[in-house]
Amino acid sequence: MATILKGADVVTALNNKIMEDVKTLEAKGISPTLAILRVGDKLDDVSYENTAMKRADTVGIRVKNVTLPIDVAQEELLKNIEALNNDSDVHGVLMFRPLPRHLDERVICSTLSPKKDIDGITESSLAGVFTGSGIGFAPCTAQACMEILDYYSIDCTGKRAVVVGRSLVVGKPVAMMLMAKNATVTICHTRTIDMPNITKNAEIVIVAAGQIEGLTKEYFSPNQVVIDVGINWCNEKNKLCGDVKFDDAEPIVGAITPVPGGVGTVTTSVLLSNVIKSALSV
Repeated sequence: MATILKGADVVTALNNKIMEDVKTLEAKGISPTLAILRVGDKLDDVSYENTAMKRADTVGIRVKNVTLPIDVAQEELLKNIEALNNDSDVHGVLMFRPLPRHLDERVICSTLSPKKDIDGITESSLAGVFTGSGIGFAPCTAQACMEILDYYSIDCTGKRAVVVGRSLVVGKPVAMMLMAKNATVTICHTRTIDMPNITKNAEIVIVAAGQIEGLTKEYFSPNQVVIDVGINWCNEKNKLCGDVKFDDAEPIVGAITPVPGGVGTVTTSVLLSNVIKSALSV
């Protein structure tokens, strides 16, 4: 039986630290503030916005909501981003993506100040992750994986780590973050040949493949640590499932994150932690 790496325990530790820092900031007359910028009313975005607002209220972070119509002109959106960049009372900005197709997402993301880019969407922030320069913040989901490893005292030094997925949201940045912790990293993707043989020989496996239960028992071996980033709705089981087939992997590996209740649970607290870090750096 594997050790279940529950996200709730990590969240509690992060939230306690956030609340301590909020008191420190308030004593200096600073009210840490998150701006949530949303274009349109996509159900997933609205749901996450509500979750973030509730979590922020719990830890004492203020939220400023900026909601624009789905057909907003690019110039108007850029104007709103510049206003948030220049607002000294706002310490972090969360902008939902993907944006509507009529908007140039690359131009829009690059307009956001890396100092307020708390979800690592700007090229400058990603460059900071890849170079280790400390510019900006890493994408929150990638950081959440690392927070779980840190909380459960999983040492990456010298370990063979495999990352399944090569997106800029998780795969590539988390690979860089693992290397920063002295792991030896292999990235697998849809064109990888004989992936099970690669993942089975790793000691740490982080899966962000975007495929419902795509990694089954033949991908795993005893004593591995498995971080499952995937959050997918499985119609057959009528519940959320990960990219790893949990029932296959859990009896084999040494430790594994559940879905739900794993990485996704931690991501929002990482976002709020980044707001605090931004506020402390002012």
